[in-house]
Amino acid sequence: MTNLSEIKTFSKPLVANLNKLDVNTTQALLLHLPLRYIDETHMTSVRDLRVGEPSQVEGEIVHAEVTYKPRKALIARLEDASGQLTLRFLHFYPSQISALKVGNKLRVYGEVRSGFFGNEMVHPTCKAVGEKTMVAETLTPVYPTVAGLTQVNLRKAIATALKQNVLNETLPVSVYQQYQFPSFSASLKALHNPPPDADLQGLEEKTTPEWQRLAFDELLAQQLSMRKHYARRRSVDAPQFKQSKQLVSALLKSLPFALTQAQQKVAVEIQNDLTQPHPMQRLLQGDVGSGKTIVACMAALQSIESGWQVALMAPTEILAEQHFRKMIGWLTPLNIKIAWHTGSQSKKDREAAMQIIADGSAQLVIGTHALFQEAVQFKKLGLAIIDEQHRFGVHQRLALRQKGQPEPHQLMMTATPIPRTLSMSYYADLDVSVIDELPPGRTPIVTKLVSDVRRDEILQRVREACAQGNQAYWVCPLIEESEALQLATANDTYALMQSEFPELKIGLVHGRMKPAEKQAVMAAFSAGETQLLVATTVIEVGVDVPNASLMVIEHAERMGLSQLHQLRGRVGRGAAKSTCILLYQNKLSETARARLKVIYESNDGFAIAQADLNLRGPGEYLGTRQSGVPMLKIADLNRDADLLNAAKNMADRLIKEHPSAVEQHLERWMGRADELVKV
Repeated sequence: MTNLSEIKTFSKPLVANLNKLDVNTTQALLLHLPLRYIDETHMTSVRDLRVGEPSQVEGEIVHAEVTYKPRKALIARLEDASGQLTLRFLHFYPSQISALKVGNKLRVYGEVRSGFFGNEMVHPTCKAVGEKTMVAETLTPVYPTVAGLTQVNLRKAIATALKQNVLNETLPVSVYQQYQFPSFSASLKALHNPPPDADLQGLEEKTTPEWQRLAFDELLAQQLSMRKHYARRRSVDAPQFKQSKQLVSALLKSLPFALTQAQQKVAVEIQNDLTQPHPMQRLLQGDVGSGKTIVACMAALQSIESGWQVALMAPTEILAEQHFRKMIGWLTPLNIKIAWHTGSQSKKDREAAMQIIADGSAQLVIGTHALFQEAVQFKKLGLAIIDEQHRFGVHQRLALRQKGQPEPHQLMMTATPIPRTLSMSYYADLDVSVIDELPPGRTPIVTKLVSDVRRDEILQRVREACAQGNQAYWVCPLIEESEALQLATANDTYALMQSEFPELKIGLVHGRMKPAEKQAVMAAFSAGETQLLVATTVIEVGVDVPNASLMVIEHAERMGLSQLHQLRGRVGRGAAKSTCILLYQNKLSETARARLKVIYESNDGFAIAQADLNLRGPGEYLGTRQSGVPMLKIADLNRDADLLNAAKNMADRLIKEHPSAVEQHLERWMGRADELVKV
């Protein structure tokens, strides 16, 4: 793998610009693939041009001038034997004026449109031509680029790289021929220089055999990487817990409800993992309100009964406090000592908590990201439970794991259901448990889409709900006014609600409040002392107030699907009929309209998650920067689901039959990114 700076014909500015594209080696340069293609392999006469079609025309400039009305523009007329074509430039440089002098022979390419003086091209690409200027023999690729790096220079650099000896095959011939794919070398050459008769639509939609070969290679590398990490964890020592004989049974007897079958199933899966001598890495996913916390509590008791400490980490203090209150209620009767540790504690309380964590007397430690700070030392950490794991960075999760010797088990929880293709792709190295049913007695939440112009009706709805003894949320997207986004703010809405409902007790909670203030507001709402809570999306996860039966979400069109679904899950947690009202502005974009349609039509978190993936793509859905997982650049999980299945099956075969090919393939596709996958 040659570093670009080692290629003598590459200038320092060229290498610097390529580095901005994260292209540092010849291999990376060759895998910097076209966005689209231009067909410059044949000429069209002016007479045969069709409006709306990109075309290439060659002729002589017979007129050129800079006009100033209605706006400054460079206008030229290009003539061939069949007629004249207008060229229009609204932004131009002196060099372009020189290139368009009368008498110059040019070859222009652009989309034809109908203008006042007949057919015209706006901002076409122009090339000076002579008698020996050849017509392109292949389709012309158009690459992603950065300022200062022209398409011409990028094409020249890739042409140079294609001549380097880096197109070696990493897979056995039998593997890619099984799927009727071309070789790696043939695929790259065809994508960088497609022949004139290539399937242009297939190339741009990435469905040709060449694109499919590279997508398969990328998915296969991802699967191989995940398998390697899964195998590595199986080789590491971990505490081997016994099955709980007393504490879990005592907990279940004390509960006022019975576990659902789905909860029982995943509890057994986790229980069996914890008896193994290698670290559990299990992702527990379940829709909003499906009862993940009690399952996590059972896992914690198995650890505690075996003499090990447990850490439960949540991304926000509100969520951590919810867990703390639940665990106090469930575990205090069992004489379990629980410590509370967050960054907002007083120095005295923090030091006291750190003391009982370090000496082991705290059997369960609950807190926020403060738990993985260097000063926090556990005596005997056996299990780390991470709620809403995608909200934590990869290094943060690693830091918590490193607080135990041997390596602690990890149970990660998420209320954002993960679509099947994502689970197969980005979570393939984890064991996944799914709670796929809600506890009985939950009433379905009715979702209503309401235009902002009917706000008075919604205010009346809030008044009626609170008068009947229920509670309500009013959710706003911003804390204070922004010039860029003229949205309702929590502070303004709070003031408005106070004037609108003088008879109600109203609370306000947002992310910039001090933790103690937030906790006091939430405690008052949970206790029923506050009837209406004005909040930002800080209440998105973990808030559990069964008496809250109405939620109004301002500017719902601005929010993502998973966020809307999480917010909606704050109501419908009791027996009362619950409603979630999505207030939207009338001028909706197509994407916003599609989002609101999905959330209106479905309460199924998995269906919503799939729609969210389709609308946003995996990068935004997963929170790429947080996950530590290299994102796919070529493959598309929706388009290439069948290739993902093939790659998944082939990964096992390669590991068994061709271990040397595995290493070569990973080196090409993953490089150093492989090191941080899924801690």
